[in-house]
Amino acid sequence: MVSGEVSKEYVEGESQQSGVKGHAIQRPDIGEGSDKLPVGAVVTPSGRISAATSADSVSQNPPFTRHELVALDETLSEATDLSLIRFSVYIGDLGDDASAGAAAVLPKVPEPEHACLIAVSPNAHEVVVVSGRAVADRVNDRVAQLGVTAAISAFRSGELIDGVISAIRVIATAAKRT
Repeated sequence: MVSGEVSKEYVEGESQQSGVKGHAIQRPDIGEGSDKLPVGAVVTPSGRISAATSADSVSQNPPFTRHELVALDETLSEATDLSLIRFSVYIGDLGDDASAGAAAVLPKVPEPEHACLIAVSPNAHEVVVVSGRAVADRVNDRVAQLGVTAAISAFRSGELIDGVISAIRVIATAAKRT
C-alpha cells in the first residue's frame, strides 16, 4: 500500500459543491438503449457503459463530465489490456486511516485478487494504491509510489480525473508483463 496527499484545489472544486461523499466507478446493468442511462452514466465509443455512482445515494448532479467518464473508462480498459491487471477507482471518504479504508474497499471491486485499486479521499487530501495478492509482485510499493506521484502532480492543478488517469497509465506501464 502506498499513500500520498491530494491537493487542496480539488477539494474546493466541483466535488465538494455536489455534496456527494464518495463515488465508485462501475458498469451498471441498464438493458438495451442509451435513453435508459442513469445520471452520471455514458456509453463510450466502443459501446461500453461507464458510470459514476454515489456511494450512498443517486446524485442528480454528477461530479464528472461525460468526457471525463469516457476518458476514465477507456483508460481503465487500455490499462487492463496492457497489464492484465483489473484496475478500479474509488473516490470518496476513506476514514481516519486512508490505507485501511482503501484495503477495505479492495475486496468489493471486481476480481480483487487480480486488482489494483486507486483510492482518492479528496477531503483528506490522500491517495492510496492497493493491489490484490495475485498482482502484488508487479504492483509493489515502488510501482504504487510512481502512480501516486503521477496523480498528485495533476491533483495540485485541480484535475482529479487527469490525476487518476495518469496514475493508472503509469502503474499499468510499470506493471505490464513483457
